[in-house]
Amino acid sequence: MKRDYMTILLCSVCFLLPAGVRGEETTKKAPPSVVSKDSLWDDIGLMPESLDANVDSLLHTWHVQYFSKTEAFCHDEEENVGFPDEVIRERLDRLPHVIPMTFNTLVRNSIELYTARRRNLIRYMLGMADFYFPLIEQILEEYKLPLELKYLVVVESALNPVAVSRVGACGLWQFMLPTGKNYGLEINSLVDDRRDPVKSTHAACRYFLDMYAIYGDWHLVIASYNCGPGNVNKAIRRSGGKTDFWQIYPHLPRETRSYVPLFIAAGYVMNYYCEHNICPLQTNLPLATDTVMVTQMLHLQQVADMLQMDIELLRILNPQYRRDIVPGNNKPSVLKLPAVATYSFVDKEDSLYAYRKDNTLANHLAAGKKESGSSTREQIAHVVKSGETIITIADKYSLTARDVRRWNGLNSNRVAAGKRLVLYIDNGGIAFAQNKKPAQAAPATAAAPTTASKPKTQQTTPASAPATAADSGKRYVTYRVKSGDSLYSISRKYPGVSADALQKANNLSDSKIKPGQLLKIPVG
Repeated sequence: MKRDYMTILLCSVCFLLPAGVRGEETTKKAPPSVVSKDSLWDDIGLMPESLDANVDSLLHTWHVQYFSKTEAFCHDEEENVGFPDEVIRERLDRLPHVIPMTFNTLVRNSIELYTARRRNLIRYMLGMADFYFPLIEQILEEYKLPLELKYLVVVESALNPVAVSRVGACGLWQFMLPTGKNYGLEINSLVDDRRDPVKSTHAACRYFLDMYAIYGDWHLVIASYNCGPGNVNKAIRRSGGKTDFWQIYPHLPRETRSYVPLFIAAGYVMNYYCEHNICPLQTNLPLATDTVMVTQMLHLQQVADMLQMDIELLRILNPQYRRDIVPGNNKPSVLKLPAVATYSFVDKEDSLYAYRKDNTLANHLAAGKKESGSSTREQIAHVVKSGETIITIADKYSLTARDVRRWNGLNSNRVAAGKRLVLYIDNGGIAFAQNKKPAQAAPATAAAPTTASKPKTQQTTPASAPATAADSGKRYVTYRVKSGDSLYSISRKYPGVSADALQKANNLSDSKIKPGQLLKIPVG
C-alpha cells in the first residue's frame, strides 16, 4: 500500500510540475552556449552557469561602494593550499549536517574548482553569505528542513538574487517562470518574486518538502532540483531500481552529476575558506533591516530622495521590483529598509507618496478606455541587446518565448542584436510606453555651458556660470563621476548638498549617472 501511495504521489507531482523544473525542457532544449568551455573534469560533468560568473561584473552589479577589502585578520593569497584526502574527509565529517557530506574523488575535484580556480567568486559569495544565510536559515528552520540546504544557492546563483540564466531561470534559487508561479510566486512586469529572497526561499522549501516526500533521500532531492524528478526517475529505472545518488550517477544528465558534489564542496569551502587562504570581501550592507507596507504606487527614487538614501541600496534590499516601482495601489506591498530608516518612512509617509509624484513616476497610470479583458495589456517595443535571446527577453517581461516568437514571426530563440521586437505586456495598470504627446517647450533662457567645455579637474566655476535666476548667487564646483558613484554617495561628500539638489542642479531627468560624467555641485 505504501509503495502504491508513493507511486501515485510521484506521478501526480511529476505531472503538475512544469517541464522546466522536471528537467525535460532545460536539459534537452538548452542551447549549446549554456555549456561552459571551462568544464569540470570529464568524470564530474558540466560546470553550472553560476560558477562561470564574471566576478568584476558581479561586483559592479552590487555597487562597488558596498564592498571593501578582505578581512584584516584573514590571510589572503592567490595560491591555494592543498590538503591530503584524510584531512578534507575529517573536516566534512565535523560539519553539522543531516544531509550526508560524502567524500570521494568527485567531491575533491569540486573543492579544487572552488578553492583554486574560482577563488574570487568565493570571496564575493562569502561576503554576501553574511547578508543572505541568516535569512535563509530562519526560513529553513520554519519548515524543519536541514540548514545545510542553504549551500544550494551557492551552486544555483552564486548568491546573486537577480541572476538570470540563459534558459530564463531567475533569482537566488533559479526558478523557471512556470515553476515559480506553481509555487505561489507573483511574476509580472512590475514584480518578480523569484528575485525576492524571502518569498523564493519559501517556495524552494515547499519544493524540497514535495521531493523528500517522494524520495526520502536528500541527495536525490538535490539532484531533482537541478534536473527535475522525471530525469531522476529515469536514472533510477536505468540503474535497476537503485535509489542512491552515487549508484544512479552514471544515468543522470551530465550537469546533474556535478550538482551534488558541488553542493558538498560548497558546504566545505564556505566553512574552511581560511585554511585555503581565501578571505571574504567585506560588505557594509545593513544586516539590521525591517519592512514597511506600501499602500500606494511608489517609486524607489521617491523613497531615496525623501529618506536621503542611495537608490542602489534600495534596489539591493528590494530586488523583486523590476522597474523600481512598488505597486502598492494594487495591494499592500512590502518595502524593505535599513532598520533605522523605517522610522523616517513612517514619519514622512504621507508626504513621501506625494513627493515629485508626476515627475518621478514617469510611467503614469494607464488612462483611457481599453479593450475589455485587456485593461493592463500594452504594446511596447524592445530593441535586442547583445547576448539576449528570446528566452531571456521573455523572462524580463514575464512572457513566454512562444508568444514572443509568434508576435514577431520568429522560428527560433536566437535573435540578432539591434532587432526591434513587438511585445504585449501585462503592465499592472501602469503604462510603460513613452508618452507620445510632445512636451511643452521650456521658456527660453541663456545657454548654459556644456559639460564638454568644462575642465576635467575639480575647480570652482564663476558665480555667473549658472544661467537661471534661481541659481543667482550660488557657487559651483565640478565633479567627475567615478565608477560606483551615485548621486547620494556624491552628495555625502559635500555638506548641505542633497541628492535631489544635485539632480536639479544638473537638469537630470532621473538619478542615473555614468563614470566620466561632469556634474555641477552647488556649494556655499
